[in-house]
Amino acid sequence: MTTDTPGRVEIAGVSKWFETKGEPVHALDDISFTVEAGEFVSIIGPSGCGKSTLLRIIHGLIDFDAGEVRVGGQPVKGTAKQCAMVFQSVNLFPWRTALHNVGFGLQMRGVSSAERDRRSRELIETIGLQGFEDAYPSQLSGGMQQRVGLARALAVDPDLLYMDEPFGALDAQTKVVLQGELDRLVQRFRKTVIFVTHDMEEAVFLSDRVIVMSGRPGRLLDDIRIDLPRPRTDDVRKAQQFGELKDHVWDLLRANQVHR
Repeated sequence: MTTDTPGRVEIAGVSKWFETKGEPVHALDDISFTVEAGEFVSIIGPSGCGKSTLLRIIHGLIDFDAGEVRVGGQPVKGTAKQCAMVFQSVNLFPWRTALHNVGFGLQMRGVSSAERDRRSRELIETIGLQGFEDAYPSQLSGGMQQRVGLARALAVDPDLLYMDEPFGALDAQTKVVLQGELDRLVQRFRKTVIFVTHDMEEAVFLSDRVIVMSGRPGRLLDDIRIDLPRPRTDDVRKAQQFGELKDHVWDLLRANQVHR
């Protein structure tokens, strides 16, 4: 049943076709699931299965051909102020400092300079980059840039946070550190998160649920509940249940002749 709960996402029977070289390509087929307010839901599947396409549909960046998408009970019609997106390519403005990158969304919403500065500095400290307020993106590591991108998204206080493989370009050690940081931040700010990833361990570690998709056309294979304690510390990765959940995701993908 449709509700107007902020941060709730409903996807019902969504299908999408593209045209490539004059030929129709069936990208998504009859996708349906609901994300409750405050949930962290990951979408995993092979390259080309439509994960990122689905995320962009939910965010209102591209149209779809069949079905319905509602955010907070309202049909999606373009991007909404209550949502923010974090991409793999952070796309920070190279001419703006870390502080001014964080405050960009606030500036676009007409927030005063003093309030932008206060909120941006608070978030810079929250993400552990105090002392780098005046650094430009070229002076920051990839992990630090991604932290700034996350802080920029959180600065506008969205109900929903959409993340498209945000750690995909980072080294393994930095990924693990940022996964723990993201879990801490999401629990602190109580955001609904829809997170696209290729990484089974990342999906299980971060999520309340994992949506597993098939190869093209993308179909929903399973909706797996991740009943692991929070906060998600590194000890969680060593638990038997963690390994069993990761194996279950892999078994689903392998059974459908899907490769990461």
